[in-house]
Amino acid sequence: MSENSFRKIADESIQPQEFKFSKLNLDKAVNIKKNYPSNYPESSIMPLLMLAQAQNNGWVPKKAIEYIANFLKVPEIKVLEIATFYTMYNLSPIGNYHIEVCTTTPCMLRGSDEIVKACKKKIGINIGEVSEDKKFSLNRVECLGACVNAPVIKINENYFEDLDPHSFDKLIENLAKGKELKIGPQIKRKGSEPMKG
Repeated sequence: MSENSFRKIADESIQPQEFKFSKLNLDKAVNIKKNYPSNYPESSIMPLLMLAQAQNNGWVPKKAIEYIANFLKVPEIKVLEIATFYTMYNLSPIGNYHIEVCTTTPCMLRGSDEIVKACKKKIGINIGEVSEDKKFSLNRVECLGACVNAPVIKINENYFEDLDPHSFDKLIENLAKGKELKIGPQIKRKGSEPMKG
């Protein structure tokens, strides 16, 4: 798969034949829907996609997109356009550790391209791929919102900032060994304070 096509929907051969919310998630979906104006049902698409993604091992299959459209009684294209636009929705299976590298301008200027190269070398996968052991997957994303601490990556729900290829390698090694990771800045600073404290 080329790096320009990493947002493609998963191949038919791995798409599930059906999708529906579990009983617990259906209750959550009903409550989510209540939080939004009844005359704008599409306003609840984003949290419903997140709910579907969490239920389906971190990715949104086509059947979930259809299910949400039917649940909200909106055209399927309304759900599809949101699922395909935002990089927080994974449209194909991901690894146990899903690595998202921010490559927006601040991160790019501070070395995110080197982080992507280090990741490809260390794990042996390209953007949009999952490692053979299903342990790692890699994607490029737009702005993780921590520009002052660039370059930034997100692994599952945790952010790792102020990276360079060496600190990134160490992070992946520790992850592979199951060691506890230092979340946040990978240099000696707290939060987003100036480099000199």
